[in-house]
Amino acid sequence: MNRLKEKYINEVVPSLVEKFDYSSVMQAPKVEKIVINMGVGDAVSNSKFLDEAVEELTLIAGQKPVITKAKKSIAGFRLREGMPIGAKVTLRGQRMYEFLDKLVSVSLPRVRDFHGVSKRAFDGRGNYTLGVREQLIFPEIDFDNVNKVRGMDIVIVTTANTDEESKELLSQLGMPFAK
Repeated sequence: MNRLKEKYINEVVPSLVEKFDYSSVMQAPKVEKIVINMGVGDAVSNSKFLDEAVEELTLIAGQKPVITKAKKSIAGFRLREGMPIGAKVTLRGQRMYEFLDKLVSVSLPRVRDFHGVSKRAFDGRGNYTLGVREQLIFPEIDFDNVNKVRGMDIVIVTTANTDEESKELLSQLGMPFAK
C-alpha cells in the first residue's frame, strides 16, 4: 500500500470528518484523478518535438500519454484542425498516489525560488490546477537528454464540493501552499 494513501485513510479522513462535521466517512473528499497535460506548440513545425514530450511524460507519469489534437484551425499559428499539438495523461488509483507523493515531497521543493503553490488556483468546484514551468524538476528526467525546457499543467481532481474542503484535503496530503 502506498505511503500517501495510507496517510489519507488513517489521518486525513478522520480529521476532515471532524473539521467539516460529516455524518459519514464517505463524505470526506478524496483525490479522484490527476491529469498531466503538456502542450507542444512547436510540434506544428517539427513532429520530433512531440515524440520527445511523449517520452518525457511517460517517464514522469509511469504510463503512456495520449496525443491531443487541435480542435480548430488557426491560420496565425499555421495550425490545422486535427494536427497533433500536445500530450496528456490521466492517473488514477495507485499511480495517482505515487505521482502526488513524488510531486509534493521531491519535485516541488526542487523548483527555483519556491515559496509554495498558489492558493488561488482552485476552480470553485474543488479541483486544483498547477502549472509547472520546466520538466526538469522531476527526478526521472535526465538533464543531459533534454534539448528543450517544456512546462506542463497538472490538474488534481477531487470529490470535494467546495474549494475550502479541497484545500484542506490537499494541504493535509502535504501540498505546500504559499503562506
